Amino acid sequence: MNNKFFAETLIRWYTHQHRDLPWRQTRNPYYIWLSEIILQQTRVAQGLPYYERFVSTYPTITDLANAPEQEVIRLWQGLGYYSRARNLHQTAKHIAYQLNGVFPSTYNELLKLKGIGPYTAAAIASFAFDEAVAVVDGN
Repeated sequence: MNNKFFAETLIRWYTHQHRDLPWRQTRNPYYIWLSEIILQQTRVAQGLPYYERFVSTYPTITDLANAPEQEVIRLWQGLGYYSRARNLHQTAKHIAYQLNGVFPSTYNELLKLKGIGPYTAAAIASFAFDEAVAVVDGN
C-alpha cells in the first residue's frame, strides 16, 4: 500500500467515524492540554465530564493557576493519578506567572513544561499551532 493511498483511506475513515469531542473543536492550547492530561490513563467516556467541569470552573489558564491546589485536587477526584492534577496546576502557574499567560507554541518548548511528555507536546503543538509533529496513540 502506498503512503498517499494509506493517508487518504485513514482520513476518509476518520471523517466518518470520529467522535464529536469539545477539545477537537478548539485551537486553544489550554483546552487541548487539559484534555490530554485528563485522558492519560482515562477513557474518554469517563474523562469528558471532568473536562467539562474543569473548563467551566477554570475557563482560562490563569483561572486554574489562581485556584487553591486543594480545590484543583478535589475537582480531579475520581480520576486517580493525582500527580497529573498537581503537575497541571504547577504548570498552569508557570505559564500564567512566568510566561505571562502565553502558552509555549512549539514541540520543543512544550517538552520543557512539567508533566508534558512527547505525546502531549506533539498533540498541543500539532492541534493548536499546526506544527508538523506526529501524534500517535495506540488506544
